Amino acid sequence: MLYSDRMSTPGPSADPARVAVIVNPTKVDMEALRAAVAEAEAEAGWAPSLWLETSVDDPGQGRAREATAARVTAVLTAGGDGTVRAVAEGMLDSGIPIVLIPSGTGNLLARNLGLSLGKLSDSLTTAVTGVDQAIDVGIAELTRDDGSVEQHAFVVMVGIGLDAKMIAATNPDLKKKVGWLAYVEATARIVRDVDAVRLRYSLDGSPERSTTIHTLLIGNCGSLPGGVLILPDAQIDDGLLDVVAMRPRNLWGWMRVSYAVVWENGVLQKTKVGRRILAADKSVRALRYFQGRRMTLAFERPEEFEIDGEEMGLVTRLEVRVAPASLVVRVPRD
Repeated sequence: MLYSDRMSTPGPSADPARVAVIVNPTKVDMEALRAAVAEAEAEAGWAPSLWLETSVDDPGQGRAREATAARVTAVLTAGGDGTVRAVAEGMLDSGIPIVLIPSGTGNLLARNLGLSLGKLSDSLTTAVTGVDQAIDVGIAELTRDDGSVEQHAFVVMVGIGLDAKMIAATNPDLKKKVGWLAYVEATARIVRDVDAVRLRYSLDGSPERSTTIHTLLIGNCGSLPGGVLILPDAQIDDGLLDVVAMRPRNLWGWMRVSYAVVWENGVLQKTKVGRRILAADKSVRALRYFQGRRMTLAFERPEEFEIDGEEMGLVTRLEVRVAPASLVVRVPRD
């Protein structure tokens, strides 16, 4: 869904546009960012920007609410996936667009929107000349082992099982050096010791069913770093969540998962002929896909949980729903 274009230069009777810049100072070159934003302000005729830094105590939600209360015309968000998710959570249903300045390792939302990565000039061009697109956001309500309940927004996906354990096991120093390849190292190190996850689930209010999986992903969009298309039917603005369950039983099963992700999702799903081949194949698949608006999961024991690539600890129950068209993101006009 596209909103009407926002004018970068206001009319003679209007107040000059003003943006907020929410930045994770540990992820960006602050001097370069300030200089680039000042240049964009001058070119667009904006008022001086509102600068807000995130912190350990406020990773972005509170800063986003400050920006919304200040009635800025857009919020430039500079940081990693955790910063983007936190800012999005604080800006739901505000109608104020977010402009992404990708600065982290994964940059998951930026990748799924097809934005340039690591090009500050491109991001600021989008801030000035882009168009606004309403996208869906996922809402996850999680229950801890002590019975406490938390609610978090996500823009890409949440995960249980090997996916979440991989993120928890990733070496942060190695991640800084080699980026998302650190996840591969973590997976290789823990995969043999990961037990299957036993759970009960219900999709869109259907009768509860039991199953066993190794990984379960619930996503708003489907691409991961490295060009991996894990949820081939996911669309960021269709009002639906996509779910994939991985249930390999042995090495051959994991080979089938790899084949499905690389060949079926990455190649066959992209052509009409390939989709016909998949439709005609009646073999039992290592991946099972679902779509819906709400999913409830209850686990036999506490399980690791991740949200947009961020470790979130152990949960015993999870309720996930979609909030359609609840976040506005500015994207390139092209």
